[in-house]
Amino acid sequence: MPLFYQQYINEHTRLGVWRITEDESFFLERVPLHRDITHPNKRLQHLAGRYLLQFLYPEFPFGMIRIADTYRPYLADDAFHFSISHCGDTAAAIVSRQDRVGVDAEISTPRVLRILNKFLHPEELNWYDAYPKHPDPGIDAPEASRAYLLPTLLWSVKEAVFKWHGDGGVDFSEHIRIRPFALHQSGRIKVLFLKSVPVLLDLHYRIFGGLCVCWVNGEPEAP
Repeated sequence: MPLFYQQYINEHTRLGVWRITEDESFFLERVPLHRDITHPNKRLQHLAGRYLLQFLYPEFPFGMIRIADTYRPYLADDAFHFSISHCGDTAAAIVSRQDRVGVDAEISTPRVLRILNKFLHPEELNWYDAYPKHPDPGIDAPEASRAYLLPTLLWSVKEAVFKWHGDGGVDFSEHIRIRPFALHQSGRIKVLFLKSVPVLLDLHYRIFGGLCVCWVNGEPEAP
């Protein structure tokens, strides 16, 4: 089975990460294609994400998914809150009957270094520059990706928060501030979200080889 990670976060919320090894016909037998997607790989990712929603919650009404002006998928009746992420041959999804959620999956590559100044606040950049460039030796990851795990995770954290917010208009550098943390195979990260009233979010992450997966669920706290 290509589901290589699943977590029941609480009684309302479930997370899954799927390695896509199937062809398109496997998914089309189980979920419909809701949009006209011409690129074969993007179409396969789209189908895998929809399938994963139903895998996590068999009663999930994927046929009722709508797309907001901000490109966020949602259900009009909010019977489920959900978020999907695609990256390479991986699909990740988080679904909750109660809580707002966001998930992001990213492959660790040097490309993220080119945009650090765009999505990190100067205070975050100072912390990043001072952080040891060789992560915890206990982290199980390919040598070629280890140097890029931290910046990739920082980007993934901000993407997950952006999806949790869901309404667009977010400046990654100004509105999402990551508090310092120690990088391990998995852990928690505190994030200050400053789009309107400042709130503190509690994010979780796991590293699977060269893949970073980050998610957020639940109500924020006062900072």
